[in-house]
Amino acid sequence: MKKLSRIAASVSVAAIAACVSTAVMAANIFVVGGKPDDPFWSRVKMGAEDAGKVAEAQGGSVTWLGPQNYDNLGPDAAELIRQAIDQGADAIVGPDWVPEAMDPAFKAVVDAGIPLVIYNAGGIEAADKLGALNYVGAVDYKSGFAGGEYLGKAGHQNGACVNTLPGAANIEAFCSGFNDGLESTGGKGSVLQLPATAYGNATAVAQAVRAHLLQNPDIDAMFAIGGGDTNATVSGIAQAGKSGQVFVCGMNFDDSILDNIQQGTQACAVDQQGYQQGFFAVSILNNYVNYGVTIPTREILTGPGVVDSSNVELVIEGVKAGAR
Repeated sequence: MKKLSRIAASVSVAAIAACVSTAVMAANIFVVGGKPDDPFWSRVKMGAEDAGKVAEAQGGSVTWLGPQNYDNLGPDAAELIRQAIDQGADAIVGPDWVPEAMDPAFKAVVDAGIPLVIYNAGGIEAADKLGALNYVGAVDYKSGFAGGEYLGKAGHQNGACVNTLPGAANIEAFCSGFNDGLESTGGKGSVLQLPATAYGNATAVAQAVRAHLLQNPDIDAMFAIGGGDTNATVSGIAQAGKSGQVFVCGMNFDDSILDNIQQGTQACAVDQQGYQQGFFAVSILNNYVNYGVTIPTREILTGPGVVDSSNVELVIEGVKAGAR
């Protein structure tokens, strides 16, 4: 009898599993992000694609949509969101970079009954306003604030934020936070505003930083919005003959940024953990589409965290292990 009971139980479990598997919808998730060759966004893309392996195992897919450049960021991103709708997306992930240009497209997503997660930029405020399920990412203002506060507490009191993507809400928030972080320690901040064509253009950024420092010799701290721009800022400081006098903190990191921190040419990097942003956003939507699972914690924060000389060796080990 026991043997028959075990057989019956096994058959029942198998039958239930079969029913569950046939009930699962195949979630075709579209992810709008940055250029795939952008060092930070390549990490976000990897996280999204790793989470997408589960969706693929269930018959779904993850499709990445990114702009060719950042010259017309808001309208181009809005067009990608609309492309995702037109291509039959079951769920969409996107950053609210330029709300005035992108919000109508996001509202079209929600109006079409397509589940939406906002990530990377916009915060829970944008998610609530747009009717998204959740927000995944760092709070841009707090990320900038962390950099400004760090440099201010280290004794640097006159800073400039290098903005190479003017008009992008998350970048404006980085700079606003940086300036307020400096001011919280008794310093003052400003913004070196460059055209969007300068983003990722190391020569243009370095030359602009050099000229700005020569024109404003009291500046002793700078903040950059991404890894490439941070390296260019370090180069511009050297070209101005200010190495060891002007200290830098920047958003995100790669091998070269970690090397800067090890070598002492960069004070810190603010980590928003891009891999986690892509991974969690896709996972949330895949589970929601397939099983109706929701996350009770709204606003899944992935940062900010500060990487400096005190923890850079540990971070490097994490990079080697593929965890950072």
